[in-house]
Amino acid sequence: MKTLLSERVAAYGILLITSLSVVFHLLVLARVVPSDIVWGGGQKDAQQLLVLESVSIAINLLIWAVVAVRVGWLKLAINATVIRVALWLMVGVFALNTVGNLFSTNRFEKAAFTPVTLLLALFSLRLALGSRLGKQPTTAAQAKA
Repeated sequence: MKTLLSERVAAYGILLITSLSVVFHLLVLARVVPSDIVWGGGQKDAQQLLVLESVSIAINLLIWAVVAVRVGWLKLAINATVIRVALWLMVGVFALNTVGNLFSTNRFEKAAFTPVTLLLALFSLRLALGSRLGKQPTTAAQAKA
C-alpha cells in the first residue's frame, strides 16, 4: 500500500474530502441539499437534523484537525501516538461507515457516499501505517517504504 499511495496524497485527500463534507453538511442545514439523502433519511424533524448535522460537522472538523496536525499545517503540541491512535480510529469508523452506506435504503447515499467513505478509510489507513510527513528516512530501506 505504501508504494501505491503516498502519504501526501492520502493526507491531502482527507483534508479535501472533509472540507467538502463540511460545506455539504452546511448546505443540508441551509436546506439547499435535501435532508433525505443523509442519515439514511431517518431524521424525524428539523431539531434532530440540526443535532445530527452539527455532530457531523464537528467530527469532520476534528478529522481535518488530526490530519492537519499530522502534515504540519496545525502546529499543536499533540503527542504523535495520540495522532496515530486517532488515525486508527478513523480507519475503523470509515470502514464501518462504508458498510453502513452499503446497506442504506437511499440509492443516492449508497452510490455517492460508499466510495467516499471507502476512500477515506484507505487514506486513513495509509496515514496510520506511515511515518511522520516531512521526516526524512534514515536508511535506503526506509526510503523505499
